[in-house]
Amino acid sequence: MKDEEGAQRLVYTVPEAGALVGLTRNASYEAVKRGEIPVIRFGKLIRVPKLAWHKKLEEAGAK
Repeated sequence: MKDEEGAQRLVYTVPEAGALVGLTRNASYEAVKRGEIPVIRFGKLIRVPKLAWHKKLEEAGAK
């Protein structure tokens, strides 16, 4: 993902969001199933809202 493109986007794909914390593609989708990664769904399309994901990571880091 290019820096310019990433700064403008409001969502990540599930693998992109998981990669930010060192998860593999499969582990990322498993985390979604467990509700550990916040997602929004558009039919079959699954996206991770950037703000919600970073907020969750910040909260986890504060604990």
